[in-house]
Amino acid sequence: MRRYVFACVHNAGRSQMAAAWLEHLADPARATAVSAGTQPGPRVHPEVAEAMLEVGIDLRDRAPRLLTDELARGATMLITMGCGEQCPVVPGVRREDWPLPDPKGRPLAEVRVIRDEVRARIEDLVRREGIARELGTQST
Repeated sequence: MRRYVFACVHNAGRSQMAAAWLEHLADPARATAVSAGTQPGPRVHPEVAEAMLEVGIDLRDRAPRLLTDELARGATMLITMGCGEQCPVVPGVRREDWPLPDPKGRPLAEVRVIRDEVRARIEDLVRREGIARELGTQST
């Protein structure tokens, strides 16, 4: 089972969206997603939850969590999104950095653009990694 860890600063926007999209698009028998932040916020940003709910993914019950070295060490891949120097570098773990804007406080129209960019990056990742769901087993 491959484990993909998505990390940003507050774990309240980009990394939450990315983990949710991976859960939605990847085969759950082959891959799992974890999201975490270097300075977790109190909750998922409301504008992020609203934008994801529009596509049938409910993030309202998700809670931000701290990105620990242990969590990162257990990953197949660590994907960082704007945490810069605070993101861990873990020997032996593949890492990608996705320079995505922080959706916090942005108008819903801008959050939708970020949401769709995250989805496109996850679609590319699941294709490259060979972990896509079989046709007909995903919604939306």
